[in-house]
Amino acid sequence: MKPDRLYLDHAATTPVVPAAREAVVDALERWANPSSPHGEGRAARAALEAARGRIGKALGWDGEILFTSGASEAIALALNGFDSVASAVEHDAVLAAAGDETRLSVDANGNVQLGKIAKGRRYAIQQVNNETGVIQPLAELGAAIRESGGLLVADCSQGAGKLSLPDADIIILSAHKLGGPPGLGALLVKDLALLRPTGGQEKGYRRGTENLPAVAGLAAALEAGFGWLDDAARLRAKLDMAIEAAGGEVVAKAAPRLATIGSYRMPEISASSQLIAFDLAGISVSAGSACSSGTLKASHVLTAMGWDAKAAGEVVRVSFGPLTSEDDIERFMAAWKAIRERAQAA
Repeated sequence: MKPDRLYLDHAATTPVVPAAREAVVDALERWANPSSPHGEGRAARAALEAARGRIGKALGWDGEILFTSGASEAIALALNGFDSVASAVEHDAVLAAAGDETRLSVDANGNVQLGKIAKGRRYAIQQVNNETGVIQPLAELGAAIRESGGLLVADCSQGAGKLSLPDADIIILSAHKLGGPPGLGALLVKDLALLRPTGGQEKGYRRGTENLPAVAGLAAALEAGFGWLDDAARLRAKLDMAIEAAGGEVVAKAAPRLATIGSYRMPEISASSQLIAFDLAGISVSAGSACSSGTLKASHVLTAMGWDAKAAGEVVRVSFGPLTSEDDIERFMAAWKAIRERAQAA
């Protein structure tokens, strides 16, 4: 990234942390296939299993860990072909995999409303919303689901490492959201009987050569930790106040939110116009709406929370990383005010 640019889109993907980069480079020296029976393959297998154990220890997880090509593949393995229902604010990959058009509703703060629970169904509920940062009360929701005979599938792509893992039957992770390398996801499973074996690698539940360098990178990223979260919480609180003071609106202000994500509405100015203006100012953020086939459409997350299409189309997401500073917040706010002033003067 150019030194004069300010990157505030860490919820989309965040730079690989130095420890993970070093681990990837080191693992590339063990380039053999971990499934090969010869000496080089056995060495690669030993390194893979050691990294698997380190990931489990870092996350406090003593169940099974299966590696995939990313969170989307992990989601598909957990939900495709099963009787599943997702909340209305899940990531698009979860909504597509769940299939059933039945959605769990949310209140104005984005909190999931369970309603009646069907025995044997898989309930896909994210730990942290990728657009708003809202944290779901998975301890409470999971207990209700389990008591009624359902299963909890938790997409923890945004929260893993930053929050404790929930007591879920299946958990989804994404390495590139955590400072690890792209192209790696993980499926954490309490009981492998909850999945359908497809043959191949990963104990027969996923085909494809294991990506040892990426797995080693994820282990190192998790071990590096997230000691910067307290600073992120302070910076996000400062940004919330500055946005409101400047006439903006904080999305899901009353809900518990992850320290690294904030969503903000700039009234009367479309998110697409804001993105262009911020980019010209050298600032990278994302919209609270999704781009599909070149058409900007209202965020399904904000729509589910009761926002009308116009208001939802005026929201952008700002997300922090380990190097985000107070100066960065001030630079963003200066740009935010300038964008709004120009639009109002036009």
